[in-house]
Order: sequence, then C-alpha cells, then structure tokens
Amino acid sequence: MAANPSAGPAGEKRIMCVGLVCLDIISVVEAYPAEDSDSRCVSQRWQRGGNASNSCTVLALLGAPCSFMGSLAPGHSADFIVADFRRRGVDVTHVAWQPRGDVPCACCVVSATSGSRTIVLYDTNLPDVTARDFERVDLSQYKWIHWEARNAAEQVAMIWRVEQYNQSRPAAERVRISVEVEKPRQELLQLMGLGATLICAWAEKGADALGPNGELVHSDAFPPETLVDTLGAGDTFNAATIFALSAGKSLQDAITFGCQIAGRKCGIQGFDSIV
Repeated sequence: MAANPSAGPAGEKRIMCVGLVCLDIISVVEAYPAEDSDSRCVSQRWQRGGNASNSCTVLALLGAPCSFMGSLAPGHSADFIVADFRRRGVDVTHVAWQPRGDVPCACCVVSATSGSRTIVLYDTNLPDVTARDFERVDLSQYKWIHWEARNAAEQVAMIWRVEQYNQSRPAAERVRISVEVEKPRQELLQLMGLGATLICAWAEKGADALGPNGELVHSDAFPPETLVDTLGAGDTFNAATIFALSAGKSLQDAITFGCQIAGRKCGIQGFDSIV
C-alpha cells in the first residue's frame, strides 16, 4: 500500500475507499477438504466482501466517517450489499450503478483448524468506476481517498484530479491519497510511483514502511491466541493504518496499530468484534 457528499459528525471529513465490493459466500470447515470429496461445513454465511468494501467496514468500526465508491448492478446481491453498508453507517452515495454485468461473487472456504482462507472469485463483466464517475465527488468533503488498484488508467486520472485540487488548497485542506497494489500486474505498476510512502504488510512477519525521508520502520505481527479467520486481514491492516495516519499518528505508530487490529481480526470470524 503506498501512501459521501456530506461530512461526518460535527463536520468531520470522510475517508473514501474506491474499489471492489462483492458478495462473499463463506463456508467454515473443520479442515480444508480434499479434492473430489464430500464434507459438511461448521457454518456458512453471506458477507459483504471486496478489498475496498472490507476496509470501509473496518474504518466504520473504528469510528471513522467513511464512504465507498465502486460498481454494483441491481439485483438481490446488490440489495444485500447496500443494506449491509448502511447497517455499518458507510455512505454509498457514490456507488456507480451499472446497466450491465453482475455483482461479483466469491466462494470462500475458511479452515477452522488453520485459520487459512481459500477464495474462488467470479469476477464478472461488471465495469469498474471511471474517472468520469469520480468527477461527481466533492473533494472538499474528504480528508483521505484510498484506491484498490484495478483499472489503472482510469485511477491515474482520478488521482491526478485530486492532485490538481490539492495544489489550490492550503495544507490542512488537502486530500491525502493511498493506493493498494496487491496483484503483480504490469498495468498496475504505473500507480506505484504516485506515493511518497511505501508500506508492505507481510502477514505473520508484521509490516515494514519506507517514508519519504528514507526512514525505514518495522512492526512485528500481533497474532491472536488462536488463529480463527484470516479473510480480510490485509484489508483490515490497510484500514487501520489509514485510520491512524489520518489521525496524525507517526508512520511507526500507524503500522503498529495496523498490525494490532489485523491480528485481532484473525482471532474472530468476520469483523464484528474487531474493536
């Protein structure tokens, strides 16, 4: 990770996450099943998923006013997703409703024995949000915008709009930006040069960060007593780190907080008891 049209309570500006939302169908099993076998799961649930979507969930649980921007297509899945966003208090004003395509769906298998998660994503033909969609965002209402790297050319244009906005504003009114580059795809590399701070999370090895002044900082991981569910742990780390940085914490304190909250998430199913 490189470093709503209305403000939050008491005029507090929001954090926006731009990227994927999908329907997660999660089966918790005692142990990961062998291929071509039959087994029963311990439990099964629907959960709103997707990197940017999950980060919004964690930001909301931490108490940050936040908004989600991503694509949806009308239907039962979208109804469930929007209702869950609203239940969490996440603003969905800037959801881009697409006239074609289906809401992506992920089948997730979580092993109760190891805490590992295996994901099979049906990444449908639903178009991503575009720079034109982003033009409708009132940047004065946001203090931070985070992108999950996807359609890089469009996202570069979105980020450039924020940079132009910031050039005409005093430092206290500028929108800070971050980009998560998770997949090693060539087209996403153009987003790597847009951040002044580089943050890398290494799961059980903690996290490292390199600041604009060349300072390298490290945080150890904070594993739970029992590893339960790692689904969304990376999204949790991103959200918690952004939350801390947006509150003025140092880079060291921010990645340490990110590791702490991500570790706590790994010890529970879902996100509800994360704070």
